Amino acid sequence: MTNAFNRLAPFIQEYIYHHNWTELRPVQIAACEVIFDTDAHLLVAAATAAGKTEAAFLPVLTVLHNHPINTIGALYIGPIKALINDQFERLNGLLKTADIPVYHWHGDVAQSRKNQLVKNPQGILQITPESLESLLINKHHDLIRLFGDLKFVIIDEIHAFMGSERGCQIICQLERLANAIQSQPRRIGLSATLGDYSMAEEWLSSGTDKQVITPKIEAGKRQIKLAVEHFYLRDDINSSEIYDNYLFNLSQNKKCLIFANNRTQTESVIASLRQIAQEQAQPDIYHVHHGSISASLRQAAEKAMQEPHYPAVTAATLTLELGIDIGNLERVIQLESPLSVASFLQRLGRVGRRGVTADMRFVCAEDEPLSEAYLPEQIPWQLLQCIAIIQLYLEERWIEPIKPPKYPLSLLYHQTMSILLAAGGLSPANLAKQVLNMPPFAAISPADFKLLLRYLIDIGHIQQTEQGKLIIGLIGEKIVGRFQFYAVFADNQEYTVKQGITEIGSIVTPPPVGNQFGLAGRTWEVVEVDFKRKVVLAKQVDGKATVYWRGGGGTIHTKILQRMRQVLLEDVEYSYLQKNAQQRLKTVRKLFDAAGLAKSNILQLEKNKCCIFPWMGTVAYRTLERLLNSFCRESLEISSMGGTNPYYLILKLGKGKLKSLQPEIASLCEQRISAEDLVSTAEAPEIQKYDEFIPHSLLRKAFAYDYLDIEELRQQVALWQVMKCDRT
Repeated sequence: MTNAFNRLAPFIQEYIYHHNWTELRPVQIAACEVIFDTDAHLLVAAATAAGKTEAAFLPVLTVLHNHPINTIGALYIGPIKALINDQFERLNGLLKTADIPVYHWHGDVAQSRKNQLVKNPQGILQITPESLESLLINKHHDLIRLFGDLKFVIIDEIHAFMGSERGCQIICQLERLANAIQSQPRRIGLSATLGDYSMAEEWLSSGTDKQVITPKIEAGKRQIKLAVEHFYLRDDINSSEIYDNYLFNLSQNKKCLIFANNRTQTESVIASLRQIAQEQAQPDIYHVHHGSISASLRQAAEKAMQEPHYPAVTAATLTLELGIDIGNLERVIQLESPLSVASFLQRLGRVGRRGVTADMRFVCAEDEPLSEAYLPEQIPWQLLQCIAIIQLYLEERWIEPIKPPKYPLSLLYHQTMSILLAAGGLSPANLAKQVLNMPPFAAISPADFKLLLRYLIDIGHIQQTEQGKLIIGLIGEKIVGRFQFYAVFADNQEYTVKQGITEIGSIVTPPPVGNQFGLAGRTWEVVEVDFKRKVVLAKQVDGKATVYWRGGGGTIHTKILQRMRQVLLEDVEYSYLQKNAQQRLKTVRKLFDAAGLAKSNILQLEKNKCCIFPWMGTVAYRTLERLLNSFCRESLEISSMGGTNPYYLILKLGKGKLKSLQPEIASLCEQRISAEDLVSTAEAPEIQKYDEFIPHSLLRKAFAYDYLDIEELRQQVALWQVMKCDRT
């Protein structure tokens, strides 16, 4: 054992001996050196299952053991309840013989347990950003008593936070906490999927004067087994059966996690697998795990997956992507393509722990295109995206860079209201100072903030007292008085589904009484709907029914689209493609070549109709769409525009205008057009939770900066010309 081991607290050394660890891992030794020998922040960027959690907690617990304090000593912020529950169990095992308590705090934790911590604050607190927001508001006057000696803040899975308003919310919370206790705790960030360490270091140190140290860790060799298969789903029952049976056989008698890109898919696949198991008189080992499933059913799924010697199959969305240690997991199945390389790595990282080969299977299904369908509809986009994502990782170890929003206006509203609610009332100058000093609002000018405050007074969300102080207004009280206020992500007002007194989960739109729907991988019939209380009473029935959610969305990076194009151009056989997938790729490569798309990005479909294959990501595609809409409607006589972002764009043009399309786009990209020129004055894009309470002029500015990218569009359009030259 190393010098780092000798410096750990005795109870940790005991734990290590008891669990037969032969050595500390490189990431754990490096983390100990940073925590023990410097006062810097620490970024632990290492592969999944490299021991990151212990790398953070072993030295942190040692410091708390050696220097006991009278408040909460370490704050752990996790993105999801399931991960916090998992880490809570792991920490409890580690702290069994220590005098350091650990508490977890989120919506599913009993109030009595929370009261215990408030009464006697000490040890470790594991919490979600939403519950931390609640603490900052409701325990505003107790913050010094609760956190006065706080030494460390550990932020897990920081890649899940960095590019979002939720990540900005955490930075705001840490700033508010530091102001309250008049000290700056050290921060430790953990992640297995970071492409650009400098961006993560900048995010982690926001608002502090400490440097961030990221130890260089040599990645150990992992054995990976990948397979990609493709299916056509035709109108006949037979093709669906082949697809369902393939998934059933892949997961049969295994500890298996199935990832889907939306809730509907998770429900549908589990309902199908359960039906096959019933027909074959096999045990029901099937679970669903997503945000609309009740806490008890989610916990049952987690427990089944962690049970060592029994098979279990769970279909999940993002909720099981992050960090949970399912030590005995044998296989991960991905339905369709993940949206990013980062997501692929997170999902792959669930399997192959303890030195076992990581086994991940991709299964892409598409409706069989009609022979008369346009070419873009005959391309298996999901299959190409799978291959591109896998190749980008295998060839370059590339992962998407994460850029925080420049104008997080919904969060600006949220933090303004939160600070006012906690303080009870502040002068406009004091409020502006507290809000605008927070790092996420660096781009918000005092004039913009003044505009927001005046608007909020006009709509009754805040009001000014005779003494000149700002307080929460009558209409604002209705917003901040709901527990949903603590979250900065939008909450769908879903209907709770109950069987008797047992909660099953929730759905967005209740079907009429007597109709059936799918939830938790089972089929239910509506018995009664209480619209006032938003409750659906249901009974379980046989069969398979429709489910009630909207589909998933997300942002795909330009580099993935460019690699997809390369997949179509290169004559390479990828060893992981199975028989159907190989055949499907061969077919589409021929189509692509025959259509001349190696030389051009624009394909004529019929007389005045054409298709643009932009080969650019979601944001640049959106910018191109707006450029055409704003500047080419008249000149090119565009009468209709459709397509699928970011894969293709279909335009109907005026007679003889097709030849002008590419030169017109290239010419526009050379002009001094700004992103703000692509947002009309009639628009006010409401995307985030509280955008409806933001002045429209600010919303337009935020949309232009955070949802459009004219510079990237220019670069990509310039590449069209280069590609054309390369192929001629």
